[in-house]
Amino acid sequence: MLLSGALFALFITGFWLYCLTDAMLTPASEYRAMPKPAWIALIALTFIGGAVAWLIARPPMHDSSAPLAAAPRFELDGTDGGYIRTGRRTDADDAVARHPAGRARTAGPAQAAPRGPDDDLEFLRALGRAIRGNSQAGEEV
Repeated sequence: MLLSGALFALFITGFWLYCLTDAMLTPASEYRAMPKPAWIALIALTFIGGAVAWLIARPPMHDSSAPLAAAPRFELDGTDGGYIRTGRRTDADDAVARHPAGRARTAGPAQAAPRGPDDDLEFLRALGRAIRGNSQAGEEV
């Protein structure tokens, strides 16, 4: 009995803290009915009542009427060994494109792509040069 009461109290406290932090982190322009300080005060002072009111009146998490963004189209660029090229490319995209497993995504059916890093001889040669360069640099010190 005591354990179930303690667990219930922990659950209610967690629920209250979730609602309070959600109210604090929501931008002021998205509040409904009352300004941001009033919502925070209501949740903090009325405990569960304010938390339940916040869950009912809070702004929606996302706008369901907004159209979904189109997925980027991948195009092959022959000058870079078939790496992935898009209009919006990030550093992470470049890292995936340089890795042999990332190049397999851009390979056509006629072009046999390496299945993994140990299947790509060019990658293994570059890795061997890098390892030898690092070990020789360590010996000079």
